[in-house]
Amino acid sequence: MNVDLTNMGKAAKDAAFQLAVTPTEQKNRALALIADELEANAATILAANQQDISKGKEAGLSDAMLDRLLLTEDRLSAIANDVRNVIMLNDPVGSEVDSKVLGNGMSLSRRRVPLGVIGVIYEARPNVTIDIAALCLKTGNASILRGGKETFASNMELVKVIQNALQKAELPAASVQYIEKPDRELVSQLLTLDEYVDMIIPRGGAGLHKMCKENSSIPVIIGGFGISHMYIDDTADLARSVAVVDNAKTQRPSACNSLDTLLIHESVAEQFCAQLIDAMGERVTFVADDSAVSLLQSAPRVRSAQDGDFDTEWLDYVLGVKVVTGVQAAIEHMRIHNASHSDAIMTNSLDNAEAFINSAGSAAVYVNASTRFTDGAQFGLGAEVAVSTQKLHARGPMGLEELTSYKWVGKANYLVRS
Repeated sequence: MNVDLTNMGKAAKDAAFQLAVTPTEQKNRALALIADELEANAATILAANQQDISKGKEAGLSDAMLDRLLLTEDRLSAIANDVRNVIMLNDPVGSEVDSKVLGNGMSLSRRRVPLGVIGVIYEARPNVTIDIAALCLKTGNASILRGGKETFASNMELVKVIQNALQKAELPAASVQYIEKPDRELVSQLLTLDEYVDMIIPRGGAGLHKMCKENSSIPVIIGGFGISHMYIDDTADLARSVAVVDNAKTQRPSACNSLDTLLIHESVAEQFCAQLIDAMGERVTFVADDSAVSLLQSAPRVRSAQDGDFDTEWLDYVLGVKVVTGVQAAIEHMRIHNASHSDAIMTNSLDNAEAFINSAGSAAVYVNASTRFTDGAQFGLGAEVAVSTQKLHARGPMGLEELTSYKWVGKANYLVRS
């Protein structure tokens, strides 16, 4: 199949112009139709997903990657319900912020507007196809999607659902387009389609983000990647902290907000490591530096840390462990090892909690809570289009407001500047 990205860009730009003035009710109707179509076509979607799973196993994908790729009836139902949740959220487009009246009588405000056309490049996550389509439609943005080869069959069926719903809702089919060839060359073309595309959002590993940042002539949202840390303070309730560590690491290890590195205060390290082995030792491989390896030697799976291990986003049942002298030493480790995503402290000290919050350079910081909460639905944003770890435009889960910009609106009575 020949893919003409220039024509896709033109069509997306035209669709975005129409979507920008589409009433909320019509956009919500399209979303409701997408949710209904997902459930009505569940058997076909799941059959396509099994094709992707089979090919993934043949290609030797890890269990964690296969879990990212997998759709089940429950997961598909949850995706449909996430779309319905977006319907219930307020449409930010057209809302006004910072209204004021100037001394010259002009009323001045900032009005939220769609970004325009958003290009999203992502890997083995078929749910992203629906998440992005839903959020972009709600905010009046057109989207051009490029999923990974691992999810090709699944995405083809999901895009059919979206296109069918758009047609029924009388919205342009080009509101959501999918690049149906996973050629790397097409990614490079998309990254330079600045005449038509207003923002690029990569969802994948560090390599994908680096490639987009270095090759795009379009603004890129950097996110998703980052080493997630948790520090166990000497004042923490250790038994309850073990449960939080377990959740952060094992609930869904393939997620970008799962725990990568555990930092433990030296005065509680021996006791805490023993509890850690009892709770998680059968499921997790511990990668321990010299300060922790002897404390974890009775674990079924433990090895000494090598160069680069504490810079690795594991996305698997692997956990880096290091003993530190206190909260400042934990912060120093995090500064060196890319703490930009989700990081947490377990503590009963208000001073240590505030020191951690103020010093951590992460998009999301937690006190006595799992890193797994960094998620658009968990934050009450509905589905998310990405988790941004940069500091311009948006940080953390990107929901509806983060997919808008604004224009200044001035209203007066035939006013002239003196």
